[in-house]
Amino acid sequence: MNNSVRNTARLVAAGLRALLVLTVVCGVVYPLVVTGIAQAAFKDKANGSEVTVDGKSVGSERLGQTYDLDRKDKDGNPLPDPRYFQPRPSAAGANTENTQYKLLVSGASNLAADSKVLLDAVEKRRADVAAFNGVPPSSVPVDALTASASGVDPDISPAYARLQAARVAKANGLPADKVEKLVEDRVDGRLLGFMGEERVNVLRLNAALKKLKG
Repeated sequence: MNNSVRNTARLVAAGLRALLVLTVVCGVVYPLVVTGIAQAAFKDKANGSEVTVDGKSVGSERLGQTYDLDRKDKDGNPLPDPRYFQPRPSAAGANTENTQYKLLVSGASNLAADSKVLLDAVEKRRADVAAFNGVPPSSVPVDALTASASGVDPDISPAYARLQAARVAKANGLPADKVEKLVEDRVDGRLLGFMGEERVNVLRLNAALKKLKG
């Protein structure tokens, strides 16, 4: 009986020691080491890839955001602000659970390629984008018509950015060539020269636009 109690006590003590060691290693040492490495080698990414204008954070370059006016159209939809470059359309919705912060729910529409709802939405977007930018519908690129899988794509194609340049320049009273150069200077190439597509980060482009305006 005494041996059984002693064995049980040793097992409990060993378990408690293991719990203490693993708590310190996994709960304190490991997070501190990983955080230290991240802050030293990848500080920008570790802190959310924030974009700042005049010392103030205006968002993350990894998350798309809207640039709308304070008023809405007859259907209750926000009106895009002509002074800014617009991102891709989003199929993400409002968070109905955590309404305190009104977070955006990331996700796609999940509509099939032959869905009439999707086709009608694409045609409406084509007409709206063409009218908004004063260009023929045939010139509107595909990323201006379709939502991304995440619903928060931060980038647009160079073609869509170039299409918007004339409208942005006119709305801000800026020379068209300066706004066009602003776009060209912010075209990011393919990863390693062959992976993915060329892209323009909308938040960084609009941040540069704000600086250009003075």
